[in-house]
Amino acid sequence: MDQARTTTVDHPDRETPFLLFAQHGWDDRSYPIQQMAQSIAPQYSQVYAPNLGRFRTWIAIEPLIQSVEAVVLEAIAQYPDRPLRFLGHSMGGLIWLEVLSRHREWWDRTHSLVLVGSPVSGSDVCRLLDPFGRLPSIAKDLGRNRRPLAEAIAAQIPTASIVSDLGDYSDGLVPVNSSEFERATLVTLKDISHARLKSHPQVADAIAQFWKQPSIAPRPRDRAGTLIAQLRSLNLTECNHRNFAKAAVLKSQPDGVKIWRWLNPLRVQHIFVSSPDPATGRDCCRYAAYTGWLDDAALSKFLEKL
Repeated sequence: MDQARTTTVDHPDRETPFLLFAQHGWDDRSYPIQQMAQSIAPQYSQVYAPNLGRFRTWIAIEPLIQSVEAVVLEAIAQYPDRPLRFLGHSMGGLIWLEVLSRHREWWDRTHSLVLVGSPVSGSDVCRLLDPFGRLPSIAKDLGRNRRPLAEAIAAQIPTASIVSDLGDYSDGLVPVNSSEFERATLVTLKDISHARLKSHPQVADAIAQFWKQPSIAPRPRDRAGTLIAQLRSLNLTECNHRNFAKAAVLKSQPDGVKIWRWLNPLRVQHIFVSSPDPATGRDCCRYAAYTGWLDDAALSKFLEKL
């Protein structure tokens, strides 16, 4: 790993100085996210942006986790009384979920965690590339479902998940649904591609706003939210909403919540959940996912019980 980029922020700000850790994603470098972090960090905060090296991000995530963990441990040893903030783009957010899950002793001193375009439930692209998790690449690591880790952390640490919607409920690479998890504040921006999220001014503004009033979000209590949580227990592959228009209604609830299904030409089962738009009454897709052939029976059994 290249030496972690470390800077001291010196601009007018009355907030308490923090240790801010900003982590880049797959096939990337640290400079863009470091620049964004520096632009919004409180005065005299230390900003750490570990540069993992593009090549290493193609192989496996565990060595990357260990490298980043070492940077945090060294920083905490140098500044033992400073509160912590964590920021990660894409795979960088997944790395923080792993690191924080291994260091619960940091949770009480952690001000917040912000994930930006992170596929928390697993990258649908990586699951397609390596459906059985057997290839010697990072695809199996990025396809893993880390929602249980994320929800455990978000129940204790104020967490935001910042995403972008290009019109199909994805940022062109990561579906919005895969970045959603209970107790996290979801911030949805518009028309920002996945690669641009790591340094976009709107993302910086969203982070700064969340930092002003970090909070732990309540659990969803509506019928659609409960149904989506049940479907997520099946570990489906969450995807964009592009094929919602092709689906047919499978189940309908009295409150207007509907479950839809579409079979693609390969007979892969896609499932959608919609609820009525409050303004127009139209069916608004809130969830989209598909199941692999090996898990198809579990989904069919679940749908039969509804």
